[in-house]
Amino acid sequence: MAFILPDLPYAKDAFGDILSAETFDYHHGKHHNAYVVKANELVAADPALQGKSLVELIKSSKGGLFNQVGQIWNHSFYWHSLSPEKTAPSGELLDKINAAFGSVDALIEKLKAEAVGHFASGWAALILKDGNLEVTSYHDADTPVAHEGHTPLLILDVWEHAYYIDYRNARPNYADRVLKEAINWDFAAQNLDGEGVSRADQPG
Repeated sequence: MAFILPDLPYAKDAFGDILSAETFDYHHGKHHNAYVVKANELVAADPALQGKSLVELIKSSKGGLFNQVGQIWNHSFYWHSLSPEKTAPSGELLDKINAAFGSVDALIEKLKAEAVGHFASGWAALILKDGNLEVTSYHDADTPVAHEGHTPLLILDVWEHAYYIDYRNARPNYADRVLKEAINWDFAAQNLDGEGVSRADQPG
């Protein structure tokens, strides 16, 4: 079974001027789709790879194939990390945020600093590690799936194609608006169950 480009969980014009429909046209329709197409080409060329899920390939591959399948997973998880309606952490997630960072605002500032300070392309993320929340980042197509003990809660794309149409080179402005106005905290809370990796997986 070939990998597919998953549908967005919202309309591409749902975010107003935070993220434009044109950004989703290119980011989802072109960039994400290109990783799907290339991954399928690489898998089809090697019988030993066929039948493996996206997560299985991430954990067992290197080089070109890793880059493609890592980016499919990262993007799929990123779309779910966004919400066109403003949400707020609550319950267990809020308790963990307050314990680790002192407040939601402090967490947002830490995530923003990680996103803005990450050199070149990559991803900023909130993960659960050893039972505690941590902010980290991954270079290029690297992904929490490839790191033992990194339980992903949410991820923020900081490749230029994520923000250049709407924010040009101003990554800080993109990170600030998305983190303050468009994060799906309910999705992050759901991923406290440790099953977040599976929520962006696809069968082989």
